Amino acid sequence: MSSQDLKDKVVTYLRALEKPDWPAARALCAETATVWHNDGKGDESLDEYFEGLKRQIGSYESIRYDIIRQLSQPGGVLQQHVVRVSAKNGERGGVHAAVYFGFDDAELITRIEAYANYIPDRQDG
Repeated sequence: MSSQDLKDKVVTYLRALEKPDWPAARALCAETATVWHNDGKGDESLDEYFEGLKRQIGSYESIRYDIIRQLSQPGGVLQQHVVRVSAKNGERGGVHAAVYFGFDDAELITRIEAYANYIPDRQDG
């Protein structure tokens, strides 16, 4: 699997989350995939992660992942992105994140490690 193939898999995964197309996103991940966030709660299963995402995304009018940069090596992609969110209540902002995606030999995501910070859009006037 080439470096570009891994980057493309990550983009495909993120586009599935934007829709949201949970089955498509889940199909890109290994059954035993784990997720870590900088929230102090430790690792969670992919199913736990998706349940949290479903609750979050349910409060948004739309989300979009703007990828700033991707770096890859065999078995992983390190990415910086901003998740642009528009809430149903009109609030807009971005989740600035640095995320590592680990892959297995079957080209499935096995590990997601995310450091993220939400920054609301500035409201002038």
